[in-house]
Amino acid sequence: MTRRATLLGCLAVLLWALLALLTVRTAPVPPLLLNALCFGLATAVGLIWGSLTGTLGLLRTIPLRVHVFGIAGLFGYHLLYFSALRLAPPAEAGLVAYLWPLLIVLLSGLLPGERLRPGHLAGAALAFGGAALVAAGGVGGGSAGPDRVWGLVLAFGCALTWAIYSVGSRALGRWPTIGVTVSCAGTALLSLLAHLLWEDRAWPADGAGWIAVVLLGLGPVGAAFFLWDAGVKRGNIQLLGTASYAAPVLSTLALVAAGEAVAAWPLALAAMLVAGGAILAARAGRGAEADRPAGPSRRMRPLSDG
Repeated sequence: MTRRATLLGCLAVLLWALLALLTVRTAPVPPLLLNALCFGLATAVGLIWGSLTGTLGLLRTIPLRVHVFGIAGLFGYHLLYFSALRLAPPAEAGLVAYLWPLLIVLLSGLLPGERLRPGHLAGAALAFGGAALVAAGGVGGGSAGPDRVWGLVLAFGCALTWAIYSVGSRALGRWPTIGVTVSCAGTALLSLLAHLLWEDRAWPADGAGWIAVVLLGLGPVGAAFFLWDAGVKRGNIQLLGTASYAAPVLSTLALVAAGEAVAAWPLALAAMLVAGGAILAARAGRGAEADRPAGPSRRMRPLSDG
């Protein structure tokens, strides 16, 4: 465990806090094209990462099923996320999308050998209360309408997609970080093909929009994945887990500061409920882990890179 790795993981959380704001600033780029552009840049980040760490050769050790699963997760999550923020007010869609940490805890509790505890259910009630406040009250300052409803539905779908992806990844084992590069490249190619088939092309409206695309691809959609992977493998996992629950609050603050959301107490309350519910459920999960006897079946395969 190293302090440097923990700081890298915290930097990933800060980058993810800018995901919603940068996505809004890329309008009117359609979701599939935005996926292709961002993950093309993320692939470049991965190649640079692999060159600097000397891990490009480890790509040969990663099974095809891991790459396919990674592409499906990245493609599905970000397509739903970008689509949600094009339809619903960004602060509202962002908060619903940040139900994924809670959903990961709940789905993990349904795995063989695991069980849901009262703390899991209490955390779920708290976080879903925040989501209900978002859905019912229009806390982000946007107008009601069919687009907003569909945007919130897509945001929940995106949270569920990432939770299923994260829990499913556990069954595939822990593979080298550099494998994310292949997932990014596959997502970019798949998104480009789908864009050419189904979307009308629209580029950023001005230079600021192009800057947002580049920053999105290099940061929240690019470097953040590699920083987080390095952090959770070699850093303080408990501290990073707690830090990740600050992301919905930080994301909301960034939108308010940039004038993309209206500062109001319902918005602040919803953000705190979503983050607080996830923290409560996660603490219950750690309590369950502490109560379980250690044994050979709990050991994880050693990591081959950082």
